[in-house]
Amino acid sequence: MRKLHLLLLAFLALVSSAVFAHELSMAEMEVRETSPGEFLWQWTASSDKAPSVVLAPVWPEACTAEMNMLRCGEKGLFGKLRVNGVGDAYSAAIVKIYWLDGQKQVFTITTRQPEVNLYGSAEDKRGSGEIAWAYVTLGVEHILSGFDHLLFVLSLLFLVGFNKRLVFTISAFTLAHSLTLALSSLGLLTLRPPPVEATIALSIMLVAGEALHKEQTLSRRWPALVAFLFGLVHGLGFAGALADIGLPKNNMFVALLTFNVGVEVGQLLVVGLCYGVYRLLASKPQFVMARTPALYAIGGIAAYWSIDRIVGIVTA
Repeated sequence: MRKLHLLLLAFLALVSSAVFAHELSMAEMEVRETSPGEFLWQWTASSDKAPSVVLAPVWPEACTAEMNMLRCGEKGLFGKLRVNGVGDAYSAAIVKIYWLDGQKQVFTITTRQPEVNLYGSAEDKRGSGEIAWAYVTLGVEHILSGFDHLLFVLSLLFLVGFNKRLVFTISAFTLAHSLTLALSSLGLLTLRPPPVEATIALSIMLVAGEALHKEQTLSRRWPALVAFLFGLVHGLGFAGALADIGLPKNNMFVALLTFNVGVEVGQLLVVGLCYGVYRLLASKPQFVMARTPALYAIGGIAAYWSIDRIVGIVTA
């Protein structure tokens, strides 16, 4: 047991550092059209390492780059844009394009979505199928790289176990975060991100703590209700990520729907993987004994996030 506890403490430290790195691994580029076919571009936000050292934009073929000046001729910024180096020092590059007519577009480039198509203006000419695939991929990536959402799902699994009630619990969580994701993305519900992120961290800590109790608490009696209530908050967190990515005006509902589908696919992959591990190791005494230390580890990470995010709100 002592070795097991030490192993879990090491895991806690590793995950905490990984999460910290993940939160700082987004590089942002700003591209501003100054005259027809001419642009100024620069990296505007990043972590400690300068993006220009490890990231290199690959502009459409018709464009010529001279330092931070980009000349693209009559067609303008038309073609494929790629950022080499994404996935190494940075998990994603967010490209914000400000067009001459005042419109703005935001693109997210990741290892799974390594390039985007540009059409010389803010009008998105991608077909519905291309947009659907892009946003399903982004939804899967977001849930699999969102450590706080994953730990909440793991906490629910510990609370409910693999039985019939898990179907209702996961369904309630899905329904709730789908609802607030849609409302927030369509501008019908707006909350500041810091309180949302702090509440998400507190939700993980609460559910992990409830999973440690043996008596019949409200969470144990009605896990679907708890999952629904906290799912409303997690949906706002998903909406914040989607706001950074941006929604195409011509296919907004397709993008919103398929992003949510991607989130659900990623969530089901995690649940399926956990079920596979459970079936494989459930009969081993060491696996059963690891339950309590694992919940303390999850609660400890959530407590760290909660304190950090609340302090950030108070000191802002």
